[in-house]
Order: sequence, then C-alpha cells, then structure tokens
Amino acid sequence: MPIVDARPHPYTFDLATTALLVIDMQRDFLEPGGFGESLGNDVAELRRTIDPLAALLAVARQAGLPVVHTREGHLPDLSDCPPAKRDRGAPSMRIGDPGPNGRILIRGEYGHDIVDELAPVDGEPVVDKPGKGAFYATGLDALLADRGISSLLVTGVTTEVCVHTTVREANDRGYECLVLADCVGSYFPEFQRVGLDMIAAQGGIFGWVADSTALTAALRTAAAGQPAPSVLQPS
Repeated sequence: MPIVDARPHPYTFDLATTALLVIDMQRDFLEPGGFGESLGNDVAELRRTIDPLAALLAVARQAGLPVVHTREGHLPDLSDCPPAKRDRGAPSMRIGDPGPNGRILIRGEYGHDIVDELAPVDGEPVVDKPGKGAFYATGLDALLADRGISSLLVTGVTTEVCVHTTVREANDRGYECLVLADCVGSYFPEFQRVGLDMIAAQGGIFGWVADSTALTAALRTAAAGQPAPSVLQPS
C-alpha cells in the first residue's frame, strides 16, 4: 500500500478504499468580485492552490482514485441560508446579491461553479452543500459508503473553515484524512499555518498533513504496480 511521509507520522492508505475530496474550489471564492473578495479578502491567497491541485488531480485520475467535488451554495429563495450567515459582508455583496458572476453563492449561477482549471470530468460527483462542512445536509456520507471509501485525501478552501469543518466531521464518522498542505488555502497565512498544525496535533487528532508532491510520488509508484516506498517531504 502507498506510504506517504506526513505529520505526525507516515500515512498508509489502500487505493481501493481512498477518494480525493476537492472542497469548494468555486469562482465566488477564488476569483475577483466574488463573495470571498466582498468580505475584504485577497483571493490570490487561495489561487496559489490551483496549480498543485490540478497536478494532483491528473495523477489521482490516472491512478484510478475516485474524485468527489463539493460546492457551497444556496437555493435561489435562500430558504436554506440562515440570517446569521446571510447578514455578513458588505451591503449589496452578500449571499444572494447580484455579483459579476451572477447571484453570489446561489446554486446554478456561474460564480457558484468550480473554476475552469479544476472542472470535474465525467463521472466525478459534485456534492452541493449549504453549510461549511461537506457532511452537513448532504449525501456525501452515503456516497462514500456506497463506494467503500474509508480514507480521504483532502484539498480545497478555506483551510480553517470548510476544510477544517469537513475533516472534523469526517473524523467523527471514522474516516482517515490526509490533508494536502499546498492544495488547501486560507485568505490568512497565519490561519493556514495554525489550521494545519491543529489537524496533526496530539498524534493526529483530526488526521495527517503532507505536501502533495509526496502523495503524487506515492500514487505514481502505486499506479506503476510497484511496491510504494515511504516518500519523504522536502524539509
């Protein structure tokens, strides 16, 4: 089985029971004019994840790993968006308001969809979620169970919000999670560092953390049908 050098200790997984989870790589979060920028954030802090994640997606698909995408967003009538969430951000730039890519974080709008560089391919499910965690009010758990998935390779945005919430939910449900540090992003560099530290703290209280280059090397070895050695991350 592939072994990846990770914090707090090496991560071993079975290709047959592992999926790549891509969380909320949406235009409204990553592109100028979207919801993320309306809150005063620098979207460049998230866009740095696109290239390494695209590279990882290519290798994962070649290795035959299932890939699952998520999108955060709401029904057009906002019936699934509580006021505590709706009433955030600058007036006229809140969830449901018109933006340059359609109504902000509304399902079916251009801005709600995944950025072109990471678009799902045929057969890859896209889970729409109304909250921060990917398991809340979605069919993700059933989807993974139907495919016999017990390990998740976690990517996406933002590290301290939707990624963290999803990893915590997954941990409570018995999934083993490896978070790819260069394929998750925060608008705040300090939150990125601390968020990753929290996942791997106390012997891996929520999961493991590694760089995607370590994982891709292990996946390529596994796809070639060779025994997968432990792959060390650069120091």
